[in-house]
Amino acid sequence: MLANLGLLAGLVLLIIMALRGVNILVAALVSSLVVAITNGMGFSAALLDHFPFGPLGAFSFAGKFFVLFLTGAIFGKMMASSGAAGSIASAITRGLGAKRTILITMLVCALLTYGGVVVFVVIFTMYPLGVALMREANLPKRLFCGATALGAGTFTMTALPGTPSIHNVIAATSLGTDLFAGALIGLTAAAVMFVLGMAYLEREWTKARAIGEGYQVNDQDKAMENLAPALEHGPAWKLSILPLAVVLGTIILPRLLTALGLADEDTAGIGGIIAFASGEPILWPSFALVLGATSCVVLFAEFRAKAMESLGAGANDSIMPLLNTAAVIGFGSVVTQTDGFGSFSQWVLGLPLPPLLSVFTSVSVVSAIVGSGSGGLQIFMQTFAERYLEMGVEPEVLHRIATLGSGGIDSLPHCGAVIAMLTIMGLKHKEAYKDIFVVTVAIPVIATLVAIGLALLL
Repeated sequence: MLANLGLLAGLVLLIIMALRGVNILVAALVSSLVVAITNGMGFSAALLDHFPFGPLGAFSFAGKFFVLFLTGAIFGKMMASSGAAGSIASAITRGLGAKRTILITMLVCALLTYGGVVVFVVIFTMYPLGVALMREANLPKRLFCGATALGAGTFTMTALPGTPSIHNVIAATSLGTDLFAGALIGLTAAAVMFVLGMAYLEREWTKARAIGEGYQVNDQDKAMENLAPALEHGPAWKLSILPLAVVLGTIILPRLLTALGLADEDTAGIGGIIAFASGEPILWPSFALVLGATSCVVLFAEFRAKAMESLGAGANDSIMPLLNTAAVIGFGSVVTQTDGFGSFSQWVLGLPLPPLLSVFTSVSVVSAIVGSGSGGLQIFMQTFAERYLEMGVEPEVLHRIATLGSGGIDSLPHCGAVIAMLTIMGLKHKEAYKDIFVVTVAIPVIATLVAIGLALLL
Protein backbone atom coordinates (compact mmCIF):
# COMPACT_ATOMS: atom_id res chain seq x y z
CA MET A 1 0.00 0.00 0.00
CA LEU A 2 2.76 2.44 0.96
CA ALA A 3 4.57 1.74 -2.31
CA ASN A 4 1.51 2.56 -4.41
CA LEU A 5 0.77 5.65 -2.36
CA GLY A 6 4.39 6.68 -2.90
CA LEU A 7 3.96 6.41 -6.66
CA LEU A 8 0.86 8.58 -6.49
CA ALA A 9 2.58 11.05 -4.15
CA GLY A 10 5.57 11.32 -6.48
CA LEU A 11 3.32 12.05 -9.45
CA VAL A 12 1.20 14.60 -7.54
CA LEU A 13 4.37 16.29 -6.28
CA LEU A 14 5.77 16.48 -9.80
CA ILE A 15 2.53 18.10 -11.04
CA ILE A 16 2.34 20.58 -8.15
CA MET A 17 5.96 21.67 -8.47
CA ALA A 18 5.61 22.05 -12.23
CA LEU A 19 2.47 24.17 -11.81
CA ARG A 20 4.30 26.37 -9.31
CA GLY A 21 7.12 26.97 -11.73
CA VAL A 22 9.75 24.82 -10.02
CA ASN A 23 12.55 23.88 -12.41
CA ILE A 24 11.64 20.54 -13.99
CA LEU A 25 15.12 19.14 -13.27
CA VAL A 26 14.62 19.75 -9.55
CA ALA A 27 11.00 18.61 -9.66
CA ALA A 28 11.87 15.33 -11.39
CA LEU A 29 14.73 14.59 -8.99
CA VAL A 30 12.71 15.31 -5.83
CA SER A 31 9.74 13.30 -7.11
CA SER A 32 12.07 10.42 -7.92
CA LEU A 33 13.36 10.48 -4.34
CA VAL A 34 9.80 10.29 -2.98
CA VAL A 35 9.10 7.25 -5.17
CA ALA A 36 12.40 5.64 -4.18
CA ILE A 37 11.91 6.13 -0.44
CA THR A 38 8.33 4.85 -0.36
CA ASN A 39 9.22 1.84 -2.50
CA GLY A 40 12.21 0.72 -0.45
CA MET A 41 14.67 1.66 -3.16
CA GLY A 42 18.12 2.74 -2.00
CA PHE A 43 19.29 6.29 -2.66
CA SER A 44 22.31 5.02 -4.53
CA ALA A 45 20.28 2.75 -6.77
CA ALA A 46 17.71 5.46 -7.48
CA LEU A 47 20.04 8.45 -8.06
CA LEU A 48 23.14 6.79 -9.47
CA ASP A 49 21.65 3.90 -11.40
CA HIS A 50 17.96 4.00 -12.34
CA PHE A 51 17.58 7.78 -12.78
CA PRO A 52 20.69 8.47 -14.89
CA PHE A 53 21.55 5.17 -16.63
CA GLY A 54 20.06 2.01 -18.04
CA PRO A 55 17.72 1.73 -21.05
CA LEU A 56 15.40 4.40 -19.61
CA GLY A 57 17.98 6.55 -17.82
CA ALA A 58 18.06 10.31 -18.26
CA PHE A 59 21.61 10.35 -19.57
CA SER A 60 21.06 7.29 -21.74
CA PHE A 61 18.26 9.18 -23.49
CA ALA A 62 20.27 12.41 -23.66
CA GLY A 63 23.24 10.63 -25.20
CA LYS A 64 21.16 8.82 -27.77
CA PHE A 65 19.21 11.86 -29.00
CA PHE A 66 21.75 14.62 -28.37
CA VAL A 67 22.65 15.02 -32.05
CA LEU A 68 18.99 15.42 -33.08
CA PHE A 69 18.28 18.02 -30.40
CA LEU A 70 21.50 19.85 -31.26
CA THR A 71 20.95 20.03 -35.02
CA GLY A 72 17.29 20.94 -34.59
CA ALA A 73 18.10 23.82 -32.26
CA ILE A 74 20.87 25.11 -34.51
CA PHE A 75 18.65 25.03 -37.59
CA GLY A 76 15.84 26.77 -35.72
CA LYS A 77 18.17 29.46 -34.41
CA MET A 78 19.54 30.14 -37.88
CA MET A 79 16.04 30.40 -39.33
CA ALA A 80 15.10 32.85 -36.60
CA SER A 81 18.31 34.92 -36.56
CA SER A 82 18.42 35.28 -40.33
CA GLY A 83 14.86 36.59 -40.34
CA ALA A 84 13.73 33.75 -42.61
CA ALA A 85 11.14 32.41 -40.15
CA GLY A 86 9.77 35.91 -39.66
CA SER A 87 9.58 36.49 -43.41
CA ILE A 88 7.54 33.31 -43.85
CA ALA A 89 5.18 34.39 -41.08
CA SER A 90 4.83 37.91 -42.55
CA ALA A 91 4.12 36.55 -46.04
CA ILE A 92 1.35 34.28 -44.80
CA THR A 93 -0.11 37.18 -42.82
CA ARG A 94 -0.16 39.44 -45.89
CA GLY A 95 -1.74 36.72 -47.97
CA LEU A 96 -4.53 35.81 -45.56
CA GLY A 97 -5.15 39.06 -43.65
CA ALA A 98 -5.20 39.74 -39.92
CA LYS A 99 -8.85 38.68 -39.61
CA ARG A 100 -7.64 35.14 -40.11
CA THR A 101 -5.16 35.38 -37.27
CA ILE A 102 -6.03 31.94 -35.86
CA LEU A 103 -5.45 30.24 -39.21
CA ILE A 104 -2.27 32.27 -39.82
CA THR A 105 -0.83 31.36 -36.44
CA MET A 106 -1.65 27.68 -36.84
CA LEU A 107 -0.24 27.50 -40.40
CA VAL A 108 3.02 29.27 -39.58
CA CYS A 109 3.64 27.09 -36.51
CA ALA A 110 2.76 23.91 -38.42
CA LEU A 111 4.99 24.79 -41.37
CA LEU A 112 7.97 25.62 -39.20
CA THR A 113 7.69 22.59 -36.90
CA TYR A 114 7.12 20.18 -39.79
CA GLY A 115 10.18 21.72 -41.39
CA GLY A 116 12.29 20.84 -38.36
CA VAL A 117 12.28 24.07 -36.34
CA VAL A 118 12.01 23.26 -32.63
CA VAL A 119 8.83 24.29 -30.83
CA PHE A 120 10.35 26.92 -28.55
CA VAL A 121 11.97 28.72 -31.48
CA VAL A 122 8.61 28.68 -33.28
CA ILE A 123 6.90 30.30 -30.30
CA PHE A 124 9.51 33.04 -30.06
CA THR A 125 9.28 33.61 -33.82
CA MET A 126 5.49 33.83 -34.01
CA TYR A 127 4.82 35.66 -30.76
CA PRO A 128 6.24 39.13 -31.65
CA LEU A 129 4.29 39.19 -34.90
CA GLY A 130 1.28 37.74 -33.12
CA VAL A 131 1.02 40.72 -30.77
CA ALA A 132 0.30 43.04 -33.70
CA LEU A 133 -2.10 40.51 -35.21
CA MET A 134 -4.00 40.05 -31.97
CA ARG A 135 -4.35 43.79 -31.53
CA GLU A 136 -5.57 44.37 -35.07
CA ALA A 137 -8.01 41.45 -35.02
CA ASN A 138 -8.97 41.95 -31.34
CA LEU A 139 -8.27 38.27 -30.75
CA PRO A 140 -8.23 37.05 -27.13
CA LYS A 141 -4.72 35.98 -26.26
CA ARG A 142 -5.89 32.62 -24.97
CA LEU A 143 -7.00 31.71 -28.49
CA PHE A 144 -3.68 32.82 -29.99
CA CYS A 145 -2.05 30.48 -27.47
CA GLY A 146 -4.43 27.71 -28.51
CA ALA A 147 -3.67 28.25 -32.20
CA THR A 148 0.06 28.10 -31.47
CA ALA A 149 -0.40 24.86 -29.56
CA LEU A 150 -2.48 23.37 -32.38
CA GLY A 151 0.08 24.19 -35.05
CA ALA A 152 3.23 23.37 -33.13
CA GLY A 153 2.24 20.59 -30.75
CA THR A 154 -0.26 18.25 -32.39
CA PHE A 155 -0.34 16.84 -35.93
CA THR A 156 3.16 17.95 -36.97
CA MET A 157 4.54 16.34 -33.81
CA THR A 158 2.90 12.92 -33.94
CA ALA A 159 0.77 12.40 -37.06
CA LEU A 160 2.34 13.66 -40.27
CA PRO A 161 4.61 11.07 -41.92
CA GLY A 162 8.21 12.16 -42.38
CA THR A 163 8.26 14.72 -39.59
CA PRO A 164 11.68 14.92 -37.87
CA SER A 165 10.00 15.33 -34.46
CA ILE A 166 11.56 13.52 -31.52
CA HIS A 167 8.39 11.41 -31.14
CA ASN A 168 8.60 10.09 -34.69
CA VAL A 169 12.30 9.38 -34.31
CA ILE A 170 11.88 7.54 -31.00
CA ALA A 171 9.31 5.20 -32.54
CA ALA A 172 11.39 4.59 -35.66
CA THR A 173 14.52 3.88 -33.64
CA SER A 174 12.79 1.49 -31.27
CA LEU A 175 10.80 -0.48 -33.85
CA GLY A 176 13.17 -0.47 -36.81
CA THR A 177 10.63 1.39 -38.93
CA ASP A 178 11.14 4.68 -40.77
CA LEU A 179 9.71 8.17 -40.31
CA PHE A 180 6.91 7.44 -42.80
CA ALA A 181 5.48 4.42 -40.98
CA GLY A 182 1.69 4.26 -40.92
CA ALA A 183 1.44 7.14 -43.40
CA LEU A 184 -2.29 6.81 -44.22
CA ILE A 185 -3.20 6.42 -40.56
CA GLY A 186 -1.13 9.47 -39.68
CA LEU A 187 -2.56 11.63 -42.45
CA THR A 188 -6.09 10.76 -41.37
CA ALA A 189 -5.36 11.64 -37.75
CA ALA A 190 -3.71 14.89 -38.86
CA ALA A 191 -6.80 15.87 -40.82
CA VAL A 192 -9.01 15.22 -37.79
CA MET A 193 -6.78 17.34 -35.54
CA PHE A 194 -6.64 20.15 -38.09
CA VAL A 195 -10.38 20.29 -38.82
CA LEU A 196 -11.63 19.88 -35.25
CA GLY A 197 -8.95 22.15 -33.81
CA MET A 198 -9.70 24.99 -36.21
CA ALA A 199 -13.46 24.52 -35.77
CA TYR A 200 -13.14 24.76 -32.00
CA LEU A 201 -10.89 27.85 -32.03
CA GLU A 202 -13.02 29.69 -34.59
CA ARG A 203 -16.17 28.88 -32.62
CA GLU A 204 -14.56 30.19 -29.44
CA TRP A 205 -13.60 33.39 -31.24
CA THR A 206 -17.19 33.87 -32.41
CA LYS A 207 -18.42 33.39 -28.86
CA ALA A 208 -15.76 35.81 -27.56
CA ARG A 209 -16.86 38.51 -29.99
CA ALA A 210 -20.47 38.04 -28.93
CA ILE A 211 -19.68 38.77 -25.27
CA GLY A 212 -17.17 41.52 -25.97
CA GLU A 213 -14.06 39.53 -25.05
CA GLY A 214 -11.01 40.74 -26.94
CA TYR A 215 -7.28 41.29 -26.81
CA GLN A 216 -5.76 42.59 -23.59
CA VAL A 217 -2.12 43.60 -23.60
CA ASN A 218 0.27 42.61 -20.81
CA ASP A 219 3.87 43.49 -20.00
CA GLN A 220 5.17 40.40 -21.78
CA ASP A 221 3.48 41.56 -25.00
CA LYS A 222 5.12 44.96 -24.86
CA ALA A 223 8.56 43.43 -24.46
CA MET A 224 8.09 40.92 -27.27
CA GLU A 225 6.54 43.42 -29.68
CA ASN A 226 9.82 45.33 -29.71
CA LEU A 227 11.32 42.37 -31.57
CA ALA A 228 8.75 42.52 -34.37
CA PRO A 229 10.39 45.26 -36.53
CA ALA A 230 13.44 43.05 -36.97
CA LEU A 231 11.26 40.48 -38.72
CA GLU A 232 10.60 42.95 -41.55
CA HIS A 233 14.25 42.96 -42.60
CA GLY A 234 14.60 39.28 -43.31
CA PRO A 235 15.12 37.74 -46.74
CA ALA A 236 12.27 37.40 -49.24
CA TRP A 237 9.77 34.72 -48.25
CA LYS A 238 10.35 32.68 -51.41
CA LEU A 239 14.02 32.45 -50.49
CA SER A 240 13.24 31.95 -46.81
CA ILE A 241 11.22 28.83 -47.44
CA LEU A 242 14.06 27.03 -49.24
CA PRO A 243 15.85 25.82 -46.07
CA LEU A 244 12.61 24.18 -44.93
CA ALA A 245 12.33 22.56 -48.36
CA VAL A 246 15.93 21.32 -48.05
CA VAL A 247 15.19 19.63 -44.71
CA LEU A 248 11.94 18.02 -45.79
CA GLY A 249 13.28 17.13 -49.25
CA THR A 250 16.30 15.40 -47.78
CA ILE A 251 14.12 13.34 -45.45
CA ILE A 252 11.51 12.49 -48.08
CA LEU A 253 13.66 11.90 -51.18
CA PRO A 254 15.05 8.41 -50.35
CA ARG A 255 11.58 7.17 -49.42
CA LEU A 256 10.09 8.74 -52.56
CA LEU A 257 12.67 7.14 -54.84
CA THR A 258 12.01 3.75 -53.28
CA ALA A 259 8.21 4.11 -53.40
CA LEU A 260 8.29 5.06 -57.08
CA GLY A 261 10.60 2.18 -57.92
CA LEU A 262 13.28 4.52 -59.24
CA ALA A 263 15.99 3.30 -56.86
CA ASP A 264 16.60 0.99 -53.92
CA GLU A 265 19.39 -0.03 -51.58
CA ASP A 266 21.11 -1.99 -54.36
CA THR A 267 21.14 0.85 -56.90
CA ALA A 268 24.66 1.82 -57.92
CA GLY A 269 25.79 5.17 -56.61
CA ILE A 270 22.88 6.13 -54.38
CA GLY A 271 21.99 2.72 -52.93
CA GLY A 272 24.24 3.32 -49.94
CA ILE A 273 22.55 6.66 -49.21
CA ILE A 274 19.09 5.08 -49.38
CA ALA A 275 20.21 2.29 -47.05
CA PHE A 276 21.68 4.82 -44.62
CA ALA A 277 18.49 6.92 -44.67
CA SER A 278 16.37 3.84 -43.97
CA GLY A 279 18.61 2.44 -41.25
CA GLU A 280 19.48 5.62 -39.33
CA PRO A 281 16.28 7.30 -38.08
CA ILE A 282 18.29 9.62 -35.81
CA LEU A 283 21.25 10.49 -37.99
CA TRP A 284 19.37 10.97 -41.27
CA PRO A 285 16.99 13.71 -40.04
CA SER A 286 19.94 15.22 -38.17
CA PHE A 287 21.86 15.31 -41.44
CA ALA A 288 18.85 16.94 -43.10
CA LEU A 289 18.82 19.62 -40.41
CA VAL A 290 22.54 20.24 -40.93
CA LEU A 291 21.90 20.73 -44.64
CA GLY A 292 19.07 23.11 -43.78
CA ALA A 293 21.32 25.14 -41.51
CA THR A 294 24.05 25.20 -44.13
CA SER A 295 21.57 26.41 -46.73
CA CYS A 296 20.75 29.38 -44.48
CA VAL A 297 24.38 30.43 -44.63
CA VAL A 298 24.57 29.92 -48.40
CA LEU A 299 21.29 31.63 -49.26
CA PHE A 300 21.22 34.59 -46.87
CA ALA A 301 24.23 36.80 -47.56
CA GLU A 302 23.50 39.31 -44.80
CA PHE A 303 23.29 36.51 -42.27
CA ARG A 304 26.74 35.04 -42.92
CA ALA A 305 28.54 37.48 -40.64
CA LYS A 306 26.62 36.23 -37.61
CA ALA A 307 26.24 32.60 -38.68
CA MET A 308 28.82 31.31 -36.20
CA GLU A 309 27.19 33.29 -33.41
CA SER A 310 23.84 31.72 -34.25
CA LEU A 311 25.43 28.28 -34.41
CA GLY A 312 26.78 28.71 -30.89
CA ALA A 313 23.51 30.13 -29.59
CA GLY A 314 21.55 27.30 -31.18
CA ALA A 315 23.86 24.75 -29.58
CA ASN A 316 23.26 26.39 -26.20
CA ASP A 317 19.51 26.44 -26.83
CA SER A 318 19.51 22.67 -27.30
CA ILE A 319 20.76 21.90 -23.81
CA MET A 320 17.78 22.80 -21.62
CA PRO A 321 15.08 21.12 -23.77
CA LEU A 322 17.25 18.00 -23.91
CA LEU A 323 17.93 17.97 -20.17
CA ASN A 324 14.32 18.76 -19.27
CA THR A 325 13.07 15.86 -21.39
CA ALA A 326 15.79 13.58 -20.05
CA ALA A 327 14.94 14.48 -16.44
CA VAL A 328 11.30 13.52 -16.96
CA ILE A 329 12.43 10.24 -18.50
CA GLY A 330 14.74 9.71 -15.51
CA PHE A 331 11.74 10.06 -13.21
CA GLY A 332 9.93 7.53 -15.34
CA SER A 333 12.92 5.22 -15.15
CA VAL A 334 12.71 5.20 -11.35
CA VAL A 335 8.95 4.59 -11.53
CA THR A 336 9.39 1.60 -13.86
CA GLN A 337 11.59 -0.12 -11.27
CA THR A 338 8.80 -0.28 -8.70
CA ASP A 339 6.44 -3.17 -8.08
CA GLY A 340 3.53 -0.79 -8.57
CA PHE A 341 4.52 -0.07 -12.16
CA GLY A 342 4.97 -3.76 -12.80
CA SER A 343 1.45 -4.39 -11.54
CA PHE A 344 0.17 -1.53 -13.70
CA SER A 345 1.87 -3.03 -16.74
CA GLN A 346 0.29 -6.43 -16.16
CA TRP A 347 -3.10 -4.81 -15.58
CA VAL A 348 -2.97 -2.86 -18.83
CA LEU A 349 -1.81 -5.84 -20.85
CA GLY A 350 -4.54 -7.97 -19.29
CA LEU A 351 -7.41 -5.60 -20.08
CA PRO A 352 -10.04 -7.14 -22.39
CA LEU A 353 -9.29 -4.61 -25.12
CA PRO A 354 -8.25 -4.95 -28.74
CA PRO A 355 -4.44 -4.65 -28.92
CA LEU A 356 -4.47 -1.19 -30.52
CA LEU A 357 -6.82 0.21 -27.87
CA SER A 358 -4.52 -1.32 -25.27
CA VAL A 359 -1.56 0.42 -26.95
CA PHE A 360 -3.43 3.73 -26.77
CA THR A 361 -4.31 3.20 -23.10
CA SER A 362 -0.83 2.26 -21.95
CA VAL A 363 1.14 4.94 -23.82
CA SER A 364 -1.40 7.61 -22.85
CA VAL A 365 -1.26 6.80 -19.15
CA VAL A 366 2.54 6.64 -19.09
CA SER A 367 2.81 9.96 -20.97
CA ALA A 368 0.34 11.53 -18.55
CA ILE A 369 2.35 10.31 -15.57
CA VAL A 370 5.59 11.89 -16.75
CA GLY A 371 3.96 14.92 -18.41
CA SER A 372 5.88 14.37 -21.62
CA GLY A 373 4.86 12.71 -24.86
CA SER A 374 8.44 11.93 -25.85
CA GLY A 375 9.26 10.71 -22.35
CA GLY A 376 6.16 8.55 -22.19
CA LEU A 377 6.79 7.15 -25.65
CA GLN A 378 10.37 6.25 -24.79
CA ILE A 379 9.22 4.42 -21.66
CA PHE A 380 6.45 2.67 -23.60
CA MET A 381 8.86 1.47 -26.29
CA GLN A 382 11.22 0.04 -23.67
CA THR A 383 8.60 -1.63 -21.48
CA PHE A 384 5.50 -2.43 -23.56
CA ALA A 385 6.26 -2.47 -27.28
CA GLU A 386 7.69 -5.98 -27.48
CA ARG A 387 4.56 -7.49 -25.96
CA TYR A 388 2.33 -5.81 -28.54
CA LEU A 389 4.55 -7.02 -31.36
CA GLU A 390 4.16 -10.52 -29.95
CA MET A 391 0.38 -10.01 -30.07
CA GLY A 392 0.65 -9.53 -33.81
CA VAL A 393 0.52 -5.73 -34.08
CA GLU A 394 2.46 -4.68 -37.18
CA PRO A 395 5.51 -2.50 -36.40
CA GLU A 396 4.39 0.31 -38.77
CA VAL A 397 0.93 0.43 -37.19
CA LEU A 398 2.37 0.27 -33.67
CA HIS A 399 4.75 3.10 -34.60
CA ARG A 400 1.97 5.46 -35.63
CA ILE A 401 -0.67 4.57 -33.04
CA ALA A 402 1.82 4.74 -30.15
CA THR A 403 3.19 8.06 -31.41
CA LEU A 404 -0.32 9.48 -31.74
CA GLY A 405 -1.28 8.19 -28.31
CA SER A 406 1.76 9.77 -26.68
CA GLY A 407 0.72 13.21 -27.95
CA GLY A 408 -2.65 13.42 -26.21
CA ILE A 409 -2.88 13.06 -22.46
CA ASP A 410 0.75 14.16 -22.11
CA SER A 411 -0.38 17.81 -22.24
CA LEU A 412 -1.78 17.94 -18.72
CA PRO A 413 -1.10 21.04 -16.57
CA HIS A 414 2.33 19.77 -15.48
CA CYS A 415 3.56 19.25 -19.06
CA GLY A 416 6.81 21.16 -19.53
CA ALA A 417 5.87 22.44 -22.99
CA VAL A 418 2.55 23.80 -21.69
CA ILE A 419 4.24 25.55 -18.80
CA ALA A 420 6.91 27.00 -21.08
CA MET A 421 4.34 28.34 -23.56
CA LEU A 422 2.26 29.99 -20.84
CA THR A 423 5.38 31.47 -19.26
CA ILE A 424 6.66 32.89 -22.54
CA MET A 425 3.30 34.52 -23.29
CA GLY A 426 2.71 35.80 -19.76
CA LEU A 427 -0.47 33.75 -19.20
CA LYS A 428 -1.73 31.66 -16.29
CA HIS A 429 -3.29 28.21 -16.46
CA LYS A 430 -6.71 29.56 -15.46
CA GLU A 431 -6.60 31.98 -18.42
CA ALA A 432 -5.57 29.72 -21.28
CA TYR A 433 -5.30 26.07 -20.27
CA LYS A 434 -8.88 25.19 -21.21
CA ASP A 435 -8.21 25.97 -24.88
CA ILE A 436 -4.82 24.24 -24.79
CA PHE A 437 -6.50 21.19 -23.26
CA VAL A 438 -9.11 20.98 -26.00
CA VAL A 439 -6.68 21.26 -28.93
CA THR A 440 -3.78 19.25 -27.47
CA VAL A 441 -5.56 16.64 -25.34
CA ALA A 442 -9.23 16.13 -26.22
CA ILE A 443 -8.95 16.45 -30.01
CA PRO A 444 -5.74 14.37 -30.37
CA VAL A 445 -7.43 11.62 -28.32
CA ILE A 446 -10.38 11.69 -30.74
CA ALA A 447 -7.98 11.66 -33.69
CA THR A 448 -6.12 8.66 -32.26
CA LEU A 449 -9.36 6.73 -31.80
CA VAL A 450 -10.29 7.49 -35.41
CA ALA A 451 -6.83 6.32 -36.49
CA ILE A 452 -7.28 3.09 -34.54
CA GLY A 453 -10.61 2.50 -36.28
CA LEU A 454 -8.95 3.04 -39.65
CA ALA A 455 -6.06 0.73 -38.78
CA LEU A 456 -8.51 -2.03 -37.88
CA LEU A 457 -10.17 -1.67 -41.27
CA LEU A 458 -6.95 -1.76 -43.30
